[in-house]
Amino acid sequence: MADAPFGRYWAAATISSFGTAVTTVAMPVLVIHELDASSFSVGVVNAAQFVPYAVLGLVAGVYADRWRRQRILVWSSLGRAATLGALPVLWAFNELEVWTLVVLLLAFGAFSVFAFAATQSLLPRLVPRDQLVPANARLDQSDAAAQTLGPALGGGLVGLLGAPVPIAVDAVSYLLDAVLNAGLQVDESSAPRPVQRHLGREIREGLSWTYRHPTLAPLAVSTHVWFVANAAGFTALTVLVLRVMGLSALVFGMLVATSGVASLVGATIAPTVGRRLGTGPAIATRSVYPFGWILVAAAPAVPAGVVLLGGAMVLQGLAMGVENANDTGYWQTVTPDRLLGRANATRRSVNRSAGALGAVLGGTVLTVSDERSALLGAAALSAVSAVIVGRSRLRGVRIA
Repeated sequence: MADAPFGRYWAAATISSFGTAVTTVAMPVLVIHELDASSFSVGVVNAAQFVPYAVLGLVAGVYADRWRRQRILVWSSLGRAATLGALPVLWAFNELEVWTLVVLLLAFGAFSVFAFAATQSLLPRLVPRDQLVPANARLDQSDAAAQTLGPALGGGLVGLLGAPVPIAVDAVSYLLDAVLNAGLQVDESSAPRPVQRHLGREIREGLSWTYRHPTLAPLAVSTHVWFVANAAGFTALTVLVLRVMGLSALVFGMLVATSGVASLVGATIAPTVGRRLGTGPAIATRSVYPFGWILVAAAPAVPAGVVLLGGAMVLQGLAMGVENANDTGYWQTVTPDRLLGRANATRRSVNRSAGALGAVLGGTVLTVSDERSALLGAAALSAVSAVIVGRSRLRGVRIA
C-alpha cells in the first residue's frame, strides 16, 4: 500500500501533519503568553479557523465533486502556507494582534474547507475500497506520530525561539505538501461529474445522503456532538495547563505528545479491532472520551495532577486512534464516488461549525465559571455522543 501514488499522498499528509502538530502547541502559547489574550479571546481564536466551514463547507463539497480533487489539494495547501506565513512576519514587525490573528485564521480555515473536502474524497481513487480502513489507519498512524513528536518539538522551539517560529515551520510544511500532491499520478478522468449543475440541488443531495442514511445519519450527529465537546474541553485544557496550573510550554507539548503516542497505538490496532469486533463496535470506543475529560477536571485537585493529565491523554488518544480509521473508512466505503465530496464536506462543515461553537462555549464557561465546570460539561457532551452511536443500527455494522 506504500507504493505510488498512495505513498506520495501519504508522505504529503505526514509532512503537513507534523507542521500542524507543532502549531498545536505554538498557537495557544502565542495567544496566551505573547498576546496576553483573555479566556474569551482564547475561545474566539480557537473558533476562528472553524467558522469558514459553516459558511463555505457545503459549497466546497459541491465543487469537490465537480473539480479535480488533486488540484484542489494543491491550491489549498498553497493558500494555507501563505496565511500561516503572514503570521510570523506580522509578529516580527509588531503588527500582530488578537483580531489580526483571527482574520488570518479565518483565511486559513477557508482554504482548509476545500482541502478537506477533496482529501478524503480522493483517497478511494488511490486505493481499492476494501483497503480503505488500512489506508486510513496508515494516515492516522502518521498523524499520531506527528502528534507525538511534533508537540515536543513545538514546545522546544517555542521555549528557544518564541511561538511564531514553529508556525513558520508549519507554513513550510504546507508548501512541501503542495509540491508532493502536484506530482501525484491519479486518474480522475473517469470520475462521474454532475451533468446538470445546480448548486442548491447538489447541496441538498449531499445533505440528504448524510442525514437520511440509516447508519451514516446517527454517526454524523454523534460526531457533531463530539466536536462541540472536544473543542470546549481543549479550550479549557489549554487555560488550565498554561495559566491555572502554570505548566511550561514544553510540559504542555509533552502532554499532547502523550496523546499522540496512544493514538499511534490505537491507529495501529484499528484494522484488527474493526475486523474482530466489527466496524460499529470499533467506532463505539468513543465512549472512552468522557472518562478522559473527568480525569482532566480532577487534575488540579491532587498533587499528582500531571499524572492524571497524562492518563487522560492516553485514554483519549487510544480511542481516537481506534475509532477514526474505522469511521472514515466506513464513510468512504458506503458513499458513492459522485457524492464523496459533498458527503465529506457536509459532515466536516457541521463538525467544524460544532467545533467553533464548542470553542466559544468553552471560553464563555471559563469566563463566567471555572475550568472544572467547562471540563465536566465536555465530559457530559462526550457521553451523549457515545450514546447516539451505541443506540443506533451502527452497532451491528461490519465492513471488513
